[in-house]
Amino acid sequence: MYRGDLLGARVLCRTGTKQMRRKRNENKVRAGVKKITGGNTQIFCHFRFQIQRGTSDPTSYKSLGDCFRTIFYKEGIFGFYKGILPPILAETPKRAVKFFTFEQYKKLLNLTPLSPGLALSVAGLGSGLTEAVVVNPFEVVKVSLQANRESFKEQPSAFAQARRIIRSDGFGLRGLNKGLTSTLGRHGVFNMIYFGFYFNVKDALPTSSDPTLEFLRKFTIGLTSGTISSCVNIPFDVAKSRIQGPQPVLGEIKYRTCFQTMALVYREEGYLALYKGLVPKIMRLGPGGAVMLLVYEHVSGWLQRNW
Repeated sequence: MYRGDLLGARVLCRTGTKQMRRKRNENKVRAGVKKITGGNTQIFCHFRFQIQRGTSDPTSYKSLGDCFRTIFYKEGIFGFYKGILPPILAETPKRAVKFFTFEQYKKLLNLTPLSPGLALSVAGLGSGLTEAVVVNPFEVVKVSLQANRESFKEQPSAFAQARRIIRSDGFGLRGLNKGLTSTLGRHGVFNMIYFGFYFNVKDALPTSSDPTLEFLRKFTIGLTSGTISSCVNIPFDVAKSRIQGPQPVLGEIKYRTCFQTMALVYREEGYLALYKGLVPKIMRLGPGGAVMLLVYEHVSGWLQRNW
């Protein structure tokens, strides 16, 4: 009887341990999904806020939380991943172009009579304009996919969408390069402030001999740089989303050019409409921009020392 009780206790103990392990694993999976979805929600909701046309728009979201809930219940968990392939394909060449061209423009501008501080800002502007030309076709495909409010399973693939755009409108400013002027403004203005502010302020503030404090100093300047850049360039971002996204009336083009779209949005919806999606954008590009600058400086310094 005693041995039987002991065996039963062991079985119950093992069963309980297995259940605890299973519960811990499920919690880890849920936490992982929450983190992944949260990161993509910032990018996805950023665009969805920009294409909605005020409270009169029947598809408008009341808040970031409302946007998340609506997309989750109507389009499913994979709805947050709409249009994710074009950014993935563009991300590596985009970053490479940004930092490589910045270095080249910086070297060229060192030969001019411009002050070092101004030269850094102009080099950033040049790198942003070059970057915009590379990424704009990917942006057109991404925006057209993210504007689709159907279930994830029902939407076309990124490649099918690109082929459809090329067949109907070609490669020009009405097709795969729609909204190019707005993209030039978005990337040009962002990189001009992003690089100019960071390097000018970093050189002006005293350095620290403590590696941790020095890292925090650079990270704080980079965070501020990414935040200010996002605040200044977001009207171009809103214009780009309106031009590349679905027009209010099917078959009728309302948003045509960059500044015409800005003026129209301001006139019809007020100046705050030009800052739609600002919070998700800052959450992404503030800390993200700081990290990119720190990595760039580290890699650049290593190359100069070893090449």
